[in-house]
Amino acid sequence: MGMQKLYLLVPLAPLLGAIVAGLFCRVIPRWVAHGATILGVAVAFVASFVIFQDVMAGNTYNGSVYQWLSSGDYKFEVGFLIDQLTVTMMLVVTFVSLMVHVYTIGYMQDDPGYNRFFAYISLFTFSMLMLVMSNNFMQLFFGWEAVGLVSYLLIGFWYTRPTAIFANMKAFLVNRVGDFGFILGIGLVLAYCGTLDYAAVFAKAPSLANTTISLFADREWATVSLMSATCILLFIGAMGKSAQVPLHVWLPDSMEGPTPISALIHAATMVTAGIFMVARMSPLFELSDTALSFVIVIGAITALFMGFLGIIQNDIKRVVAYSTLSQLGYMTVALGASAYSVAIFHLMTHAFFKALLFLGAGSVIIGMHHDQDIRNMGGLRKYMPITWITSLIGSLALIGTPFFAGFYSKDSIIEAVRMSHIPGAGFAYFAVLAGVFVTAFYSFRMYFLVFHGEERFGKAVQDTHAAHGKHDDHAAHGDDHHADGTCGVYDVHDVHEEHHGLAPGQKPHETPWVVTLPLVMLAIPSVVVGYLGIEPMLFGDYFKGAIVVNHEAHPVMEELAHHFHGATAMALHAVTTTVFWLAAAGVGLSWFFYLKRPDIPAAIKARVEPLYTLLDNKYYFDKFNEAVFAGGARLLGKGLWKGGDVGVIDGFFVNGSARLVGFIANMVRLFQSGHIYHYAFTMIIGVFALLTLWVGRV
Repeated sequence: MGMQKLYLLVPLAPLLGAIVAGLFCRVIPRWVAHGATILGVAVAFVASFVIFQDVMAGNTYNGSVYQWLSSGDYKFEVGFLIDQLTVTMMLVVTFVSLMVHVYTIGYMQDDPGYNRFFAYISLFTFSMLMLVMSNNFMQLFFGWEAVGLVSYLLIGFWYTRPTAIFANMKAFLVNRVGDFGFILGIGLVLAYCGTLDYAAVFAKAPSLANTTISLFADREWATVSLMSATCILLFIGAMGKSAQVPLHVWLPDSMEGPTPISALIHAATMVTAGIFMVARMSPLFELSDTALSFVIVIGAITALFMGFLGIIQNDIKRVVAYSTLSQLGYMTVALGASAYSVAIFHLMTHAFFKALLFLGAGSVIIGMHHDQDIRNMGGLRKYMPITWITSLIGSLALIGTPFFAGFYSKDSIIEAVRMSHIPGAGFAYFAVLAGVFVTAFYSFRMYFLVFHGEERFGKAVQDTHAAHGKHDDHAAHGDDHHADGTCGVYDVHDVHEEHHGLAPGQKPHETPWVVTLPLVMLAIPSVVVGYLGIEPMLFGDYFKGAIVVNHEAHPVMEELAHHFHGATAMALHAVTTTVFWLAAAGVGLSWFFYLKRPDIPAAIKARVEPLYTLLDNKYYFDKFNEAVFAGGARLLGKGLWKGGDVGVIDGFFVNGSARLVGFIANMVRLFQSGHIYHYAFTMIIGVFALLTLWVGRV
């Protein structure tokens, strides 16, 4: 098989699986649905690995598959760009997706929407692969919108639950805001470069570095750099997809979907799209320090302030979700520091340990009979040993423990920011450094409350937590057992009737092998991939030609390379650094607070109630959006309805014309008396008026 056919096989294999499972979901048995989709993703993974080896041998590809549309001088094509950046993303997406597919067999076994869910996640994989393999902005935008559409379907998978419908609509609308900026950026690229092909755009970009555009005609103060405007608009798209402040509000609510899709969205697909896009656009971003500064500040705000929110969460999935927001902030900070390869490196390591943490959380949820409140857990280590050890590995990788995958990528980001001279880098360095402590604290708060300490399950108090805690996601996995067909047609009246949580006397249990096998498979790269990958990916020629950095203006990577003396030496040296001791302090404090003195967190909460309220309301972003944007939209709509529809259209044109006709008719009726002398008098007056006009014209 030729390599070009192999390139086609990678996205088309998952698409074929999605078609089989989706179009025939009502007639095929479950094993056919999961068999077809798992086979498709497995084929894509194997093909990606073969392509990876070919690229490592020095063979890259940039070509068109077919021309989709031509309009005047513009050509819109579907094509592939296969280089080191692409194959890295292909391997990450297909491997994590394969693990999620296998895991789903166990997690969704009781769900009536089983076949439909497999169709969606396979379609999700296809969409992401089309995005990362694209060689032009049109195909990038297709993949961009496709992952947004499928995420909408997956977040609202349990469509009889109002919270799920609210969450998927929220995700869809917030991403429309980001995508509006994104398509404006693409429009500027097309307008000034005359093409959407990456290679042609990147070749022409340096000649446009000093070009300016006016946002308002004849206004000198509104003149901005073309590159700055283009890059910032493109990054606004990334802010939506990769959940950066203030377009982050949809991501925590995406927990309304089943746990497998939470893992896929947060680890390997949708949220990584923005990070990948900026790295791919490095030839453009390197031409604008303004855009880089904007990127690094937004990333720093997200990394620190979203981490704070993870501290107060009691839903196991939401703790992991806020860690995703924070880690995406770290990646964005790396992009702003021109350390694009470090951002992609952290994207890769994060994909493995974040998928591990989400799937581990799902395993805990199954063992706890679908209760997600960590206050109802404790002591699960002896009941769920595989879930425990793999979750511990994921947590250690997340906080950057030396020799674990997250350590090499996260510490590299912190060092890159410290060496950066981009405006805003000082604040970013403080944010990512403080974020180390915060991440360690909330990660091990969750770990200790779930796997250690007192066994709090099977007690009456958990009903209170379930009733008052903010963890409606716990209704997800088991609520929807009433169906007609394997596509999952749910009975809305039965959605919330099933009991959640362990009954008194019940004990948690380890999950079946289809759940634990993916945990083990993800735990392995969560340990070793950082050690194996740091030298070639950051300090070798791995990304040569795929990522462009102006080393004269932004010498961060050269300075990092100067201080790097090998993966082992880096890990050993880490124990002497501030970063290590901040992480250790976070772990130690969480151990003391939640295992030794659990009364202290409650006392602190009582003392700083306003701060807790601020965090509990997520900085009031949702309330602001609901009051200003949603409320403003409703107010505008009401104004247009009352003033435009009722007042102008109905009141003036429709009813006004009717009233005018009635008025004229009433006036005319006065002359319709039935008396001949009235009509004769009217005719005389008319003739007199005509004669007057005739004489008057002379």
